[in-house]
This record gives sequence, structure tokens and C-alpha cells, in this order.
Amino acid sequence: MAQKQKCKLSLYQDFLVANQNRYSGLELSRVEPSGNMSHDSVTRFLMRKDFQPKDVWRYAKPIIQEVSPNLSGGYLVGDDTVIAKPFAKENELCVWQYSGQKHGVVNGMGLVNLLWSSGAGAEYIPIDYRFYSPAHDGKDKNDHFRDMLDVAEKRGFEPKYVLMDSWYGSLVNMKHITNKRWRWITNLKSNRLVSIAKGEYIAVADLGLEPNTVQRVWLKGYGFVNVARVDFRNEDTRYLATNDLELTNYDALIEHWGARWQIETFHRGVKQVVGIDGCSARRAQAQRTHIFASICAFLKLEAKRLQTGITWYEQKAVIHRDATRQFLANA
Repeated sequence: MAQKQKCKLSLYQDFLVANQNRYSGLELSRVEPSGNMSHDSVTRFLMRKDFQPKDVWRYAKPIIQEVSPNLSGGYLVGDDTVIAKPFAKENELCVWQYSGQKHGVVNGMGLVNLLWSSGAGAEYIPIDYRFYSPAHDGKDKNDHFRDMLDVAEKRGFEPKYVLMDSWYGSLVNMKHITNKRWRWITNLKSNRLVSIAKGEYIAVADLGLEPNTVQRVWLKGYGFVNVARVDFRNEDTRYLATNDLELTNYDALIEHWGARWQIETFHRGVKQVVGIDGCSARRAQAQRTHIFASICAFLKLEAKRLQTGITWYEQKAVIHRDATRQFLANA
């Protein structure tokens, strides 16, 4: 009797790359090339492996060093995403939390991610992540964000800017980044208090900022920052702030801030092309392993995109195109 095949990370991540929408262990056991892998083998892989977020660095580092050998320059972008699990009431990693995608509170797994990129429209390279599970570790999302920045510093990163949205634009985070002698850019909530006259504070929205200009103000609790108003076509207005007091050119500020969108694209991609939200396991360890493998699978797609220019979606389409061609030829 042939020995049953064991499931490995390389096989599992390639399965996530190749599959379209069925990311279960049962499906992997059905398509494994030898035809000799059981569903239980996949389950054991998910339950017994203990990959940690720090292990992602092993796969991300070679890709980054192709662009930035000494890890200087580029942007570190922090943000979170929710892997919605509306029916997984027994999932040990699920927490009721707000989802920007769903525009409401959902039951799901929160991931706080840190991404590196050399610029807008360039690389999408996740370098670290954390599970938002306050019942387990007592940490909120901002705690995880600062922890990941500390790890990035120890790894030798010297970013051009740290980019973060208003959720992470707290005084604690601003000061934490400043203490590393790093520069940051964030968007401020409209009611953040600033001053242009000593002792007189007003909301940043009431400053009367001129379009396409950058103004220096005193941010309450922090110190001097440069701020700018950004008006969007949908009548949405944002207020950008940076501790880089030499960044006085509005267009340059907007260009730097544009790199923050990289993490939004990553969040969409990691769900659409490698099924990070496709695992139905209820046990926390199985979900952790699946999510780690999903990020590794995404990095594999991203590395090939950087080498060949072929998008993540086209890489998957090629696989299914070949399968469709063979089916049609034999139909």
C-alpha cells in the first residue's frame, strides 16, 4: 500500500495560488497530484504547524533586498483589515469589530499589517502582521502597530516615511515614530486641535487652509507639524499632517501619501487571489497556519509580478486557462 503523502507549506501555498474559490483541506486532498493525500493530512498540517508572523520575513526579505539592499528608503505602511466570519461563532480568533469594507460591526478575525513599498504603484510586500485578539494578549491595534515598527527597526529598516491613517495617527504613535528619528505622514480627524497662536486651539477643519498649500501649526500634545487640506471629487475632505517640517511642497506631500494606498490594494489582493478568508476551520491554530500560508502565497505571486510584470490575477488566469483549454480539447 502506498504511503500517504504529507501536506507541506510549499504544497499548501501553491494550492492557494492555483485554486479559484475552494480553499478547503478536502479540496486540496482531491487535487493533490499523487492522488494519495488524505483530508486528515491537511488538517494535521494546519493544526500542528506553528508558524509565527516573524517567519514571513524569511520570504519577504529577499524580495525587498532586490530593490533596497540595505533596507533604507521606501515606505512602511500600517493598517488593519477584517477577515469576516459571520457564521463562525465558535472561531477562537473572531472578535466583534468594525469593518470598513462592510461599513459596520462584524464578527471576524482582525489582522494588523505592516507593508513595505518603494512608492505608489510599486511593490506590495507584507513584512509583518499581528492578530487583533485583546482577550488573548490584552493588546489593541495600536499596540500591535508599534510592536511591528519596533521589529522593523531592529531588522534595519530606515524608511523615508511611515504612513498611517487617522486610526493610527494618535499622539502615542506619532511620538513613538518620532523617537526613532523617523518621519511620518497621517491624516488627521477634522476635530484634532491645532494652534497658530499660543494658547488658542481650534479644530484643524476650522483653520481655513488654502487649497494646494502646506501650513505649519502646533498640534496639541505633540508640537509643530505641517498640515494640508485635500479635497476629493466626492466632496470628501482630508487633512494630512507630517512631522517633516521641510516637506512644504503640497504636490510632494500628496505623492508620498499616495503610497499608503499600497496596503489597501494588498488587503484586496490577499483576499481575492489567495483566499486568506477562505478557511472554514474553527480552531485558532488552523486559522493561523492558513493565514500565514496565504501571505506566503501572496508573496510568491508578488515576486513573480515584479520579475515578469504579470499581474496576480493574470497569473491565476493562466492556470485556469490551461485547464479550460484541456477540457475543451477533450470534451
